[in-house]
Amino acid sequence: MNFEQILNDLKNKIYYPVYFLAGEESYYIDEISDYIEDNVLTDVEKEFNQTVIYGRETDVQSIISDAKRYPMMANYQVVIVKEAQEIKNIDELLPYSENPLDSTLLVINYKYKKIDKRKSFFKQVGKKGVLFESKKLYDNQIAGWINSYVRERGYDITPKASAMLTEFLGTDLSKVVNEITKLILNIQEKATINDELVERNIGISKDFNIFELQNAIGSKNILKANQIANYFAANPKENPLVKTTTILFGFFSKIMIYHQLKDKSRNSVASALSINPFFVKDYQVAAKNYSLQKLSRIISLLKEYDLKSKGVDNISTADGELLKELLFKILH
Repeated sequence: MNFEQILNDLKNKIYYPVYFLAGEESYYIDEISDYIEDNVLTDVEKEFNQTVIYGRETDVQSIISDAKRYPMMANYQVVIVKEAQEIKNIDELLPYSENPLDSTLLVINYKYKKIDKRKSFFKQVGKKGVLFESKKLYDNQIAGWINSYVRERGYDITPKASAMLTEFLGTDLSKVVNEITKLILNIQEKATINDELVERNIGISKDFNIFELQNAIGSKNILKANQIANYFAANPKENPLVKTTTILFGFFSKIMIYHQLKDKSRNSVASALSINPFFVKDYQVAAKNYSLQKLSRIISLLKEYDLKSKGVDNISTADGELLKELLFKILH
């Protein structure tokens, strides 16, 4: 079952005796677990029938003992195990999963780890309950996820604002949601989240960020690129070189792909590069400024300076100075 199906069933009061929520992306796990914790029982029922325990403070036998209790003056009891990844031999819950109580909702939050679905325990959970694996999104999926999340809440977001959030917040969906919530609180209903709103409320400069650096490099705007490099040098904690080289590597890799596309129409390019069609023009400009031969050299430079940022063949040169060196070699 996917996230939407699980949440829809819960809202329709279709419950399962075991929920094993696992995976590297904690956001979906928390959403499901929190919904069960907040909504299955009334406040009065929770007093006697809801138990929240933590992996470091329990073991398999204690969990089974809690799960086998019958509810008091309620149809269900809820047992939520948080940080279950701390429990050794979690698959020893197999005997309970084979014959769970229908009146218990046992919710196991097993974060940041993958599971071996071949094991009997996980197969059994899948048969009798809900086995959900929450996978981490790739970097190139975050902007689309942000757009969908904002639209589902009745708002819109500009491509630049989405790109700024993606660059600044990374793939941690919980962090992304928290920041979007802040933004929504500061605009009228059905309004649009733009780059100025992001800058004002989240502290991301709309003029001096990696997104603008890409554009300056792509268009060979040497002055703007150096201005951004100086800003990064003055704010090294927010703009580490290792992060900058990683993002620029993706940018120049996409330009290489663009050069080799037979169909260079807007939608075809957007699909091939996994970007919003709004940004296709930036890659068209960059491709005119950088030949395949030059791009190959730039990729080598990015690898070289990525290593230098990690201390390889570099004893004391700061990130800011390394970035300025790198930009000079890219732009000349």
